[in-house]
Amino acid sequence: MPDRQPIPIGAPKGHAPRASLRSTPGTHTSSPSPPPTLPWGRRRVLLLNTTFEPLTALPLRRAVVLIVCGKAEVVHGDPTGLVLHAASCSVEVPSVIRLSNYVRVPYRARVPLTRAGLMHRDRYRCAYCGGRAETIDHVVPRSRGGAHTWQNCVASCAKCNHRKADKLLSELGWRLRKAPTAPRGPYWRLLAGVAEADPLWLPYLGEPAA
Repeated sequence: MPDRQPIPIGAPKGHAPRASLRSTPGTHTSSPSPPPTLPWGRRRVLLLNTTFEPLTALPLRRAVVLIVCGKAEVVHGDPTGLVLHAASCSVEVPSVIRLSNYVRVPYRARVPLTRAGLMHRDRYRCAYCGGRAETIDHVVPRSRGGAHTWQNCVASCAKCNHRKADKLLSELGWRLRKAPTAPRGPYWRLLAGVAEADPLWLPYLGEPAA
């Protein structure tokens, strides 16, 4: 078990810390490959419903408030074992938390098109050569009437994007490795807003299908 690093934190005003929130070594599963360390202001925590359905990615501060208020529990702590210390309690830095009470979420079929979501859909691979993708490309260029949709946008490496420019695939003799489609499923709405997903989240997000 890694050494736990104390980080001072103030308890939310108007809420009494709960003794059950103290971190217990060995309670949570550690990730074999910790995600990149992000500044505290940018850290996100996966929020699950009571049914373990993924709901959203919360800012770390909001997740800690839910835990201290007894509205959520830690499912997985930070792989490095970080602990937040208040005046009268200690809270394990969470990676995944679960609501104490079930909330009904309205069904929304359409997934917003974002750079993060598209990169996740194409698994960070260029739709043309299969190399590491760094940019987004419109299959039919916008200058030639192409729409900004899931079906017309793909991940692309910088080299292919530069070579393709505003040309059509038929003019270059190129073919897509796979026809782009709009993803479906609740986890896709979450991935569309998260550039870097913690590996501990993956079992709850399912296996995204391109």
